[in-house]
Amino acid sequence: MRGVFPRFVLALLLLAVPFLVVPAGAQRAGGPLIVAQGVDAVTLDSHLVVDAPTFTVTSHIYETLFEYTPDGRIVPHLAESHTVSPDGRVWTLKLRRGVKFHDGTPLDAEAVKFNLDRVLNPETKSTYRFLISRVAGIEVVDPLSVRLTTEQPFAPMLAHLTHGAIAMQSPSAIKKHGKDYINFPTGTGPFKFKEWVRGDRLVLTANPDYWGKKPQVTEVVFKPVPEGGARVALIETGAAHVIVRVPPRDAPRLAGSRDVEVVNTPSVRTIYIAFNMLKPPFTDLKVRQALNHAVNKPAIVQHILAGVGRPSDAPISPGIFGYRRIMSYEYDTAKAKRLLAEAGHPNGFKTELYCPSGRYLNDMQVCEAVQAQLREVGVDAAIKTLEWAAYLEITKKGPQESVVPMYMLGWGTVTGDADYGLYALFHSSQWTPAGQARHFYKNPKVDELLDRGRNVANPAQREAAYKEAMELIMQDASWLFLHAESQLSAVRRNVKGVVIHPIERVMTQEARIE
Repeated sequence: MRGVFPRFVLALLLLAVPFLVVPAGAQRAGGPLIVAQGVDAVTLDSHLVVDAPTFTVTSHIYETLFEYTPDGRIVPHLAESHTVSPDGRVWTLKLRRGVKFHDGTPLDAEAVKFNLDRVLNPETKSTYRFLISRVAGIEVVDPLSVRLTTEQPFAPMLAHLTHGAIAMQSPSAIKKHGKDYINFPTGTGPFKFKEWVRGDRLVLTANPDYWGKKPQVTEVVFKPVPEGGARVALIETGAAHVIVRVPPRDAPRLAGSRDVEVVNTPSVRTIYIAFNMLKPPFTDLKVRQALNHAVNKPAIVQHILAGVGRPSDAPISPGIFGYRRIMSYEYDTAKAKRLLAEAGHPNGFKTELYCPSGRYLNDMQVCEAVQAQLREVGVDAAIKTLEWAAYLEITKKGPQESVVPMYMLGWGTVTGDADYGLYALFHSSQWTPAGQARHFYKNPKVDELLDRGRNVANPAQREAAYKEAMELIMQDASWLFLHAESQLSAVRRNVKGVVIHPIERVMTQEARIE
């Protein structure tokens, strides 16, 4: 089964310099370590998290059975080892001995079964249920062994078990606190929850009883700072130790600082603007294709992102297992106008474009550029923005309730496997509110191909299925395909041991302040 899983670091290196691991020297604790993100966390129940900034926080509290390393390997973590039956349907996981949750209860096979059952339970409303939805049976073999059975071979199993939404949480704490559990998050990780002042700070404190290498800082403070210039000011003055999404215009100045290091890290994230496929005029293929031709993606990458990224040529980013260059919609305003006229909109139309602020690299500037370019072909797209949690909520409405005609989002294929990057967003079983497919795309042939990609173990057959699916997805143009994003972060030079992961996690488990 080894060949099923991704080794993508070489392709990532084509995008940017390697991920940052600031070398750790003498082990000397300090703190608090302050990390400025663009947005606040949304929830601290890991099974309900849907966004990367929140997963950055929860990955300090919770841990997964397997881990996806910065260099693209899947390695055991809370699970010590695994075996797979010859038919690829039975997975037996051996757990690490002596691991405890923050409340002192053991991480054992019963706890693992509880967590997996909770994710699978439709009443939990985990949008990442699809990650393990092919698991038909979960059996406790002994206190440290769990057996998972699937009806068919399920190639991305281990990749999916690295995902933060399948992290292990304390069954005792969940049962004790019920709906209030988000205020008492309890995992096995190197940091414990201390306090959350929404919109201001979220504070974690070092777990002295951690089973692995003990944290070197006493606390980590995550601060939501939506405006890029404000984050830059924090890192320059030393009021923050790490910031994410450095505005490209500020990167050269920061890079010249004696006190700050700017880091360009590969990312597995694709940025797009989705069309509501159930809402006219986006029910018309010609309209969707026209808007793709109306936007100059290379110019956006060059002038707004300062080259920190690449125009999309597939629904997923390079370096992911299953990626192939499919096509690009060339910038052609004449063709865009002709397609609009053929669709019955010779004078264009009015619509709304929902955009986040502070979530992605220069997201509002990108939206404003798209707005201006659409205006050139007669499409008047009024920009609307909301606070991040509210933005996710309104774009996650079901097909009958959705009022959003167009919206910008990004998707990071954090497992490194095309199943995660495609199934979640383009399989019709994943429509919101139960899943993550917020634009209501449906193509029965794509569904068939994505199912095939999950159920065969042969890597070449999987790649062939994903290539054909991506060709159909690009032709159907349910997205305005924008770009694959790289990460620009900044770290104070007196901070050592921080890891900026390609899956967009700031990892501080081994950080220290000198």
